[in-house]
Amino acid sequence: MKKVLILATGGTIASQLGEEGMVPKAAPPELLGALQKFGQYYDIEYRAILNLDSSNIQPEEWKIIARSIFDELPNYDGFVVTHGTDTMAYTASMITFMLQNLDKPVVFTGSQIPISSPLSDAQSNLATAFAAIDHNVIGVTIAFNHKLMRGCRAVKVRTMGFDAFESVNSQNRGEFFADGIRLVTERFPLRGEKCELKSELSDEVFLLKLIPGTNPKIFDCLQELKYRGVVLETFGAGGLHYLHRDLYTPIKRLVDSGIPVVVCSQCLYEKSDFSLYEVGRKVIATGAIQSLDMTTEAAVTKLMWALGQSSDADEIRRMFETNYAGEITF
Repeated sequence: MKKVLILATGGTIASQLGEEGMVPKAAPPELLGALQKFGQYYDIEYRAILNLDSSNIQPEEWKIIARSIFDELPNYDGFVVTHGTDTMAYTASMITFMLQNLDKPVVFTGSQIPISSPLSDAQSNLATAFAAIDHNVIGVTIAFNHKLMRGCRAVKVRTMGFDAFESVNSQNRGEFFADGIRLVTERFPLRGEKCELKSELSDEVFLLKLIPGTNPKIFDCLQELKYRGVVLETFGAGGLHYLHRDLYTPIKRLVDSGIPVVVCSQCLYEKSDFSLYEVGRKVIATGAIQSLDMTTEAAVTKLMWALGQSSDADEIRRMFETNYAGEITF
């Protein structure tokens, strides 16, 4: 019988109706009751480490979650983190980077409807998460709607539908069907003999989605506000404008001043390639870092994490060229 630690952080799965809308509860009886049923198959311990709507889960909470997992790694076969869906992809991506050389399953899950509702998807998602541990799906995973997705590849794509998450530019790690589970056994080489907690990060990273006509002065404002890194969502395969409003010159100023600028595409699927067009090659010439087919969530959290490990521009570029856990395809 697998020994599993449930780390509860709040979210819809644990929410009940309050005076001003849905609010999470630390230990709702319906959730504890569901876990008691799963206790026939798993040795489960429940621990509420946070009690927040995921909109309120930020870098400070990421450190708590990572530390809570790391400290208990020797004592459990796997971990299930119950979490709100809205920022789950950010948290799962960040925990992927914080827990280097992770050799046990860490599974994030939640629900679109509270577990107290008879229509809730919570029990099904919990069952999927437990199955990931049963099948020893190593690393950080999101379990949702009978699918297992790599934590650094999952994106929330629906606000109301039960199929809320998709694995972007990477196949699912597993899917459940009436005749059983189909697993993809792809793993990535460990870079050490044991798991390391590297939870230092910088929260001074800004994400900017460009629109036609973006004012170049925004980049000067970011520098004045002491941001240490910027992620730009650019157009299509990779490009931005220089006619009428030149965006390249202020981007180069940021890079030359030691502020890494990571560029990705606003398109959800397929990689960016800034070498295709003149408007992309001008971006490369500024010294910006390409994120290729990474999700925006992974690019943002990887930059935050990288800045926590080093302030050297060359080292940060090297980190972005390193595939730590399947977050990037070369």
